[in-house]
Amino acid sequence: MQCMRWLGLSVALGLALPASAAIAQDTTSYQSSSSSSSSQSVVKFGLGGGVATPVGSFNDGSKLGWEGMALLTFRPWDSPVGFQVDGNFMQMSFQGGGGKTQVIDGTANIVFTIPTSAETAFKPYLIGGAGIYNVKANSDAASVPTRSVTKFGLNAGAGFDIGRGPAIFFVEGRFHNVFSGTLDNIGGTSSASLIPITLGIKFGGQ
Repeated sequence: MQCMRWLGLSVALGLALPASAAIAQDTTSYQSSSSSSSSQSVVKFGLGGGVATPVGSFNDGSKLGWEGMALLTFRPWDSPVGFQVDGNFMQMSFQGGGGKTQVIDGTANIVFTIPTSAETAFKPYLIGGAGIYNVKANSDAASVPTRSVTKFGLNAGAGFDIGRGPAIFFVEGRFHNVFSGTLDNIGGTSSASLIPITLGIKFGGQ
């Protein structure tokens, strides 16, 4: 009889221990998932800078310059689709010298983050949208007035986020095309196209 009691107790312990281990493992997995989700913010702020390259006919009058960017993004942590608003300041010298072209824009964009494994720190994405562009020609000659025009334009490009934690780095290239007529009023061609390449940092996690 005593032997039967010990046998029953052993069986009960044998069944209870795996169940306890499974519960503990599920709890750890849930806490890890919750911690990963809570470390991500649906709203991110970023700053960046890089080079601005005029292309097409815009390159006839302006040469390689520089640019700065500020951005604000919104993306639910469990969704590949997000929304971004950003502003760029780009400045390029005239091809022959004697002045510079300045482009200031504000754009609203859809961002699609290409699905990757949860463990990777590399997150590629596609971005595209529309905005308002101000193009200004500033001559160094005091006798030549500053000429400026504001028009509507489109942009599209790709980039990637890389890193872990509350701050991550990003690299991005976009093609901006300002609608026909942009430069008509400042003595240039009828369209402006340029490609900024930006390196920056975002705050808010992956």
